[in-house]
Amino acid sequence: MPVIPRRLPIAALGAAAVLALPASAGAEIVEVGVAQPPSPPSCPARPCLAVSRTTGYQAKVGPTRGLMTVPKAGRIVAWTIALGNPGAQQTAFFNQRLGGEAEAQITIINPRSKLRSRVVAQGEPQKLQPYFGSTAQFALEKSIRVRKGQVVALTVPTWAPARAVGLGADTSWRASRGRGKCEDTSGQTAQLTANQLAQYFCLYRTARLTYTATLVTDPVKPPAAPK
Repeated sequence: MPVIPRRLPIAALGAAAVLALPASAGAEIVEVGVAQPPSPPSCPARPCLAVSRTTGYQAKVGPTRGLMTVPKAGRIVAWTIALGNPGAQQTAFFNQRLGGEAEAQITIINPRSKLRSRVVAQGEPQKLQPYFGSTAQFALEKSIRVRKGQVVALTVPTWAPARAVGLGADTSWRASRGRGKCEDTSGQTAQLTANQLAQYFCLYRTARLTYTATLVTDPVKPPAAPK
């Protein structure tokens, strides 16, 4: 799949962020959400299944849990999304049924008790149709401060062909839908406002959300010089 840069390629973004730090600072570039092997989005194959009108994050891929959990404090500087290539009829169907053109953004959430999470920050929404059939990279206009243990989620107010299906039962993702709402994939449950609290009750097995985020960790403070 070709990679289409948006503003700057992610590699350049991360390198620029690290070069701006002192050589001894020890900042790292971490791609949150990477798991091998990669899983291509389902579209245009039938069924062409999209993420729809929700906020979600990957709960597990094989034995790996917490794939989208921030491992260290730092700043999210960009995010990447692998997109399927739905045909004209499939695109028109989703546009008509799910509130408009394909669109997504990243959302940082704070996990709380009873599968509830609160919005901490969000990136800018991005129109996805120009990038169908490719892996698109989006540099954030303003990097997002994150803490260890927060989760990078994908918010889709309409729909996005960013869902790999037919995977093992040990692979699953969660959506911001409450109890009894797991089969309602057209109702709006996306977290779209700051500080919004939602329950991530619904777990969808054998599927994967095809996005990652680029984290530049905080520099490590050098040890104090002996007096």
